[in-house]
Amino acid sequence: MVWVLALIAVYVPVAGAGPSIQRAGVMGALGLLATLSGRRSSRLYALALAAIVTLAIGPGIAADVGWQLSFAAVLGILLLATPLRERIVARLGRGPWRRALAGGLTVTVAATLATAPLIAFHFETISTTTLVANLLALPAVAPAMWLGMCSAGLAQLPGMPLEPLNGLDAVLLAYVAQVAAWCSAPEWAEVRVHLGIGGLIAAYLGLGLGILVSWRWPRQVLALVVACAVVWVPLPGGGAAATPVRGLRVEVIDVGQGDAILLQPAGAPAVLVDGGPPGDGLVGKLEDAGVDRLGAAIVTHDQSDHVGGIEELLGRTPVERLLFARVDRGLIADAAAVGATPQRIAAGQELRSGALRLQVLWPPPELLGAASVGQDPNRLALVIEARWHDFAMLLTADAEAEAVPIDPGPVDVLKVAHHGSDDAGLGPLLDRTRPKLAVISVGEGNPYGHPTAGTLTTLRQHHIPVLRTDQDGDVVIDVRPHSMTLDR
Repeated sequence: MVWVLALIAVYVPVAGAGPSIQRAGVMGALGLLATLSGRRSSRLYALALAAIVTLAIGPGIAADVGWQLSFAAVLGILLLATPLRERIVARLGRGPWRRALAGGLTVTVAATLATAPLIAFHFETISTTTLVANLLALPAVAPAMWLGMCSAGLAQLPGMPLEPLNGLDAVLLAYVAQVAAWCSAPEWAEVRVHLGIGGLIAAYLGLGLGILVSWRWPRQVLALVVACAVVWVPLPGGGAAATPVRGLRVEVIDVGQGDAILLQPAGAPAVLVDGGPPGDGLVGKLEDAGVDRLGAAIVTHDQSDHVGGIEELLGRTPVERLLFARVDRGLIADAAAVGATPQRIAAGQELRSGALRLQVLWPPPELLGAASVGQDPNRLALVIEARWHDFAMLLTADAEAEAVPIDPGPVDVLKVAHHGSDDAGLGPLLDRTRPKLAVISVGEGNPYGHPTAGTLTTLRQHHIPVLRTDQDGDVVIDVRPHSMTLDR
């Protein structure tokens, strides 16, 4: 037992000490200590103590979505799994495979019910296929984990052949990935849910009432619990409405010689990256795209062909946050005056709008202080990787790859830097990112010669299709799980 405690103490930091890992480590250690002392351990007591310990280590962890989901899932399993399993076993019988099926089903149902309101609140989306996916993946999950652990342990021994274990594990993991692909492919696999704090409270009150009812009328509530686990429907009066999710819409808006990229994740506020030059009618273009408010407006750098449109929309289109690396203080004051929250961002920070993730890759914070005075503003432009499920787009603003060291890995779409200007680093960047499509935001007949012949040649040599706003107008990409299409 002491050795197991030591292993837990080593495993938690090695595994990254994430919120769920901290919770599991504390609960495991408490259970072992109870066994060593000859006392019967209480799982609810261990869960409560795990919450206290993790909050003591870092009080801010309570705002972490992973921490909230981890504790909600475990609490749901502790409260619901046993009574549900007893009812299901009574119907299926008590054979080994029947008990295993009942165990997997009840744990999945309990965890799904307990976490659904939080998922709806934070991500504004709910999966309708979670239960089916978990049941299909169930036979492969435990063997894959054990094979992985055995392989990791044996890898510490020199000369140990690991190919048979890894090969079998790869088959199991490929099956789990395929199940995920099957269950996320249909358009109805997700529903959009706008759930405020009132809806979150109402949902958990309803769930608690359901648990109390199940203690009194277990047979009648069993069917209700399983049905709710398949498709969670927000309670009336909870401030939620559900419509089918249609994915992510990316629009590189034709604003002439400038940048303006609109990201619309279904079920979440839209995000605008740059606004193009002044006088281009950006507000009307957002209205045409069905956007009447923005969760965030991001200024990649303080030049008029990127910030001008955003200056004009402040006060006309509601904006929750104005995000920037460096901008004029007047713009910050204007944003605050109309209710937008100004926030400086730099490399290492991640922004989120529903399932959309915006990872800032450049510039690092140390380049944004006093040392940035007098530097080329293009070199200090924000470079952002936008991710939605398995789709990735690299937004380079005016930061040419020859001056900005970034390596995001493969992406689906590249927004070519600085309107297609000459960039000695473009070729190596294309080798690293291997985009399926390149988009150039550029003004027709501009005096700078953008995009240059050298940039177009480099893209052609890498066999990358190119769309240009000066020739193709607005470039609209509709993204779904595992696919993207151009809306022409």
